[in-house]
Amino acid sequence: MVKLTKRIGGLVLRLAAFGAALAALIVMVTSRERASFFAVSLEAKYTDMAAFKYFVIANAVVSVYSFLVLFLPKESLLWKFVVVLDLVMTMLLTSSLSAALAVAQVGKKGNANAGWLPICGQVPKFCDQITGALIAGFVALVLYVFLLLYSLHSVVDPFLLQKS
Repeated sequence: MVKLTKRIGGLVLRLAAFGAALAALIVMVTSRERASFFAVSLEAKYTDMAAFKYFVIANAVVSVYSFLVLFLPKESLLWKFVVVLDLVMTMLLTSSLSAALAVAQVGKKGNANAGWLPICGQVPKFCDQITGALIAGFVALVLYVFLLLYSLHSVVDPFLLQKS
């Protein structure tokens, strides 16, 4: 019964992490807004910023990985490798979220020293969608940290029991 509960808990955690990464991906990819100022037209989209593209690619990789691991049999020897890949995915989410947050902060507040003006006043829907994607990305990151701890416990615990 304990093994079944642990297996279901891991499955639920993986499903939630998959959902959060996929949600971050979809919200970021659909973020786009056009604004006009007198005769000047401005279109804001995620592809304008390299950090946002990196965020999309990282969440796509994590989503595909999470989906594939859902179908890995419990008896597979690949679970020890899954722990390493969980760590890689956690680091990938951390770095992409950090880069996207830095760019979003500049977009929201601007940077007076560099002469960069904030754009969220002109394209508020775009900024709201970016904020939503970053929140979903943060949820995915937190779930992956818990998933990494769960994976470590699941793989290391039976190994220690065999040594005793």
